[in-house]
Amino acid sequence: MILTPEGLKALRSQLIVSCQAYPGEPMRDPRTTGQVAASAVIGGAAAIRVQGLADVQFTRTAVEVPVIGLWKDGHHGVFITPTLRHALAVANAGAHVVAIDGTRRSRPDGLSLADTVAGIHSESHALVMADCGSFEDAVSAVEAGADLIGTTMSGYTDERPKTDGPDLELLEQIASADLGKPLIAEGRIHTPAHARQALDAGAFAVVVGTAITHPASITGWFKGAMHP
Repeated sequence: MILTPEGLKALRSQLIVSCQAYPGEPMRDPRTTGQVAASAVIGGAAAIRVQGLADVQFTRTAVEVPVIGLWKDGHHGVFITPTLRHALAVANAGAHVVAIDGTRRSRPDGLSLADTVAGIHSESHALVMADCGSFEDAVSAVEAGADLIGTTMSGYTDERPKTDGPDLELLEQIASADLGKPLIAEGRIHTPAHARQALDAGAFAVVVGTAITHPASITGWFKGAMHP
């Protein structure tokens, strides 16, 4: 299946589930990722977002919905699919959409965001999701040719404060500008109410990860509420 920009329309107002585990955790296994992804699809996920080449491969065999893939390399600065090499590897692993750092920061390989997007489009069939941290990032990413815009990096760069829940103000700002690309809400969406608020703020679709697929965090929330 090749996902086209036209095909993205099927994701409107839908839930995308991010299935990721951190290094060293018991669930950090590509087979487990695929199983969690399949479970999320049973629950109604219209697409899946996963990290790592093997995770993309296993998830592609486990589900029949679009897979958004990324490759985290590092922990600071530009580390979400930071170079064209990373991006093409994710595409070759089978991702329908490659998620990349969509901020205006310098990239490790020296390429511009536009060069990176163009390289992905010319060397693969994958679409590109730009993980942005601000309105200016979103505008720049659209100009660079990205197919989807995400608010993933809001609160993780120096441009915006880290909100307790989703950055609704940023969503509203981008949505009102009507940049012509699907706007994906991602980041700190911890409750069904948050997801609804993100749609109401103008999001095209909503990504939820930790609140659905990270047992350690969810358990910690409950324990913290019981023993503040």
